[in-house]
Amino acid sequence: MLSTLLIASLAILAIAVLGCMYRLLAGPSVPDRIAALDTIGVILLSMIAILCMLLKTSAYFEIILVIGILTFIGTTAFARYIERGVVLDDGDGKSNR
Repeated sequence: MLSTLLIASLAILAIAVLGCMYRLLAGPSVPDRIAALDTIGVILLSMIAILCMLLKTSAYFEIILVIGILTFIGTTAFARYIERGVVLDDGDGKSNR
Protein backbone atom coordinates (compact mmCIF):
# COMPACT_ATOMS: atom_id res chain seq x y z
CA MET A 1 0.00 0.00 0.00
CA LEU A 2 2.70 2.49 1.02
CA SER A 3 4.96 1.62 -1.90
CA THR A 4 2.07 2.13 -4.33
CA LEU A 5 1.44 5.56 -2.84
CA LEU A 6 5.13 6.47 -3.10
CA ILE A 7 5.30 5.35 -6.73
CA ALA A 8 2.15 7.35 -7.51
CA SER A 9 3.68 10.43 -5.90
CA LEU A 10 6.83 9.97 -8.00
CA ALA A 11 4.67 9.88 -11.12
CA ILE A 12 2.84 13.06 -10.09
CA LEU A 13 6.14 14.82 -9.42
CA ALA A 14 7.43 13.71 -12.83
CA ILE A 15 4.40 15.33 -14.45
CA ALA A 16 5.08 18.47 -12.43
CA VAL A 17 8.64 18.54 -13.77
CA LEU A 18 7.26 18.41 -17.30
CA GLY A 19 5.07 21.42 -16.55
CA CYS A 20 8.05 23.30 -15.15
CA MET A 21 10.12 22.38 -18.21
CA TYR A 22 7.45 23.96 -20.38
CA ARG A 23 7.60 27.16 -18.31
CA LEU A 24 11.41 27.06 -18.42
CA LEU A 25 11.47 26.82 -22.21
CA ALA A 26 8.48 29.02 -23.05
CA GLY A 27 9.21 31.89 -20.71
CA PRO A 28 7.87 34.55 -21.26
CA SER A 29 10.27 36.40 -18.96
CA VAL A 30 13.54 35.67 -17.19
CA PRO A 31 11.99 35.66 -13.68
CA ASP A 32 9.48 33.03 -14.85
CA ARG A 33 12.34 30.86 -16.08
CA ILE A 34 14.25 31.30 -12.83
CA ALA A 35 11.20 30.33 -10.78
CA ALA A 36 10.69 27.26 -12.98
CA LEU A 37 14.32 26.23 -12.56
CA ASP A 38 14.10 26.64 -8.79
CA THR A 39 10.88 24.62 -8.72
CA ILE A 40 12.52 21.83 -10.73
CA GLY A 41 15.31 21.74 -8.13
CA VAL A 42 12.82 21.43 -5.27
CA ILE A 43 10.85 18.73 -7.09
CA LEU A 44 14.08 16.84 -7.74
CA LEU A 45 14.85 16.99 -4.01
CA SER A 46 11.39 15.63 -3.28
CA MET A 47 11.76 12.82 -5.78
CA ILE A 48 15.07 11.73 -4.28
CA ALA A 49 13.60 11.83 -0.76
CA ILE A 50 10.67 9.67 -1.88
CA LEU A 51 13.11 7.29 -3.54
CA CYS A 52 14.98 7.05 -0.21
CA MET A 53 11.74 6.11 1.53
CA LEU A 54 10.85 3.63 -1.20
CA LEU A 55 14.24 1.91 -1.02
CA LYS A 56 14.42 2.23 2.80
CA THR A 57 17.90 3.72 2.73
CA SER A 58 19.60 6.92 3.76
CA ALA A 59 22.34 6.70 1.14
CA TYR A 60 21.05 9.65 -0.89
CA PHE A 61 20.79 12.26 1.87
CA GLU A 62 24.10 13.83 0.85
CA ILE A 63 22.84 14.20 -2.71
CA ILE A 64 19.70 15.93 -1.41
CA LEU A 65 21.86 18.34 0.57
CA VAL A 66 24.13 19.16 -2.38
CA ILE A 67 21.22 19.72 -4.77
CA GLY A 68 19.53 21.96 -2.19
CA ILE A 69 22.66 24.07 -1.75
CA LEU A 70 23.24 24.37 -5.50
CA THR A 71 19.61 25.29 -6.11
CA PHE A 72 19.77 28.02 -3.46
CA ILE A 73 23.05 29.44 -4.78
CA GLY A 74 21.81 29.38 -8.37
CA THR A 75 18.53 31.11 -7.57
CA THR A 76 20.32 33.74 -5.50
CA ALA A 77 22.83 34.40 -8.29
CA PHE A 78 20.08 34.73 -10.91
CA ALA A 79 18.09 37.10 -8.69
CA ARG A 80 21.17 39.23 -8.10
CA TYR A 81 21.85 39.30 -11.83
CA ILE A 82 18.31 40.48 -12.53
CA GLU A 83 18.52 43.15 -9.83
CA ARG A 84 21.99 44.57 -10.55
CA GLY A 85 23.03 43.30 -13.97
CA VAL A 86 26.09 41.49 -12.55
CA VAL A 87 26.52 38.55 -10.22
CA LEU A 88 29.75 39.67 -8.56
CA ASP A 89 30.78 43.25 -7.91
CA ASP A 90 34.02 44.74 -6.65
CA GLY A 91 32.67 45.55 -3.19
CA ASP A 92 32.45 49.37 -3.40
CA GLY A 93 28.79 49.35 -4.43
CA LYS A 94 29.50 49.93 -8.10
CA SER A 95 28.93 47.27 -10.70
CA ASN A 96 31.54 46.27 -13.27
CA ARG A 97 29.65 46.71 -16.49
